[in-house]
Amino acid sequence: MARDTQLKERWKVLVNQLSQQFADGDELELDAIIYLVGIQELGQYHRKYKKNDKLDLMHIAICRLLEPYGYYEFSHYDDDRWPHYNVKAELPALKAGEQSVLMKEAIVGYFLEKEYIN
Repeated sequence: MARDTQLKERWKVLVNQLSQQFADGDELELDAIIYLVGIQELGQYHRKYKKNDKLDLMHIAICRLLEPYGYYEFSHYDDDRWPHYNVKAELPALKAGEQSVLMKEAIVGYFLEKEYIN
């Protein structure tokens, strides 16, 4: 239980910090945070993105977030400096709540690694 409690506390701190920084205090949802991770990983902060680009950014984020779990492996950057990943292992069939917990755990781990939260 302690791990679940710690994850919930860290998630709350992270959402609050990101919401203050990027949404004028309006609480960001999980998808918005995944999108922010994608922009961070691409590193092209001041571009305007089309709808397809936004989906690609979320894909980049999911690959990067699940890389430490062994599901994806960084492959290369293309000519436009977009990162590409290879699938290493298929994701298990998870219920919606389990998916959410996995993503929150991965996001918290990512922001701990980046020293954005502690």
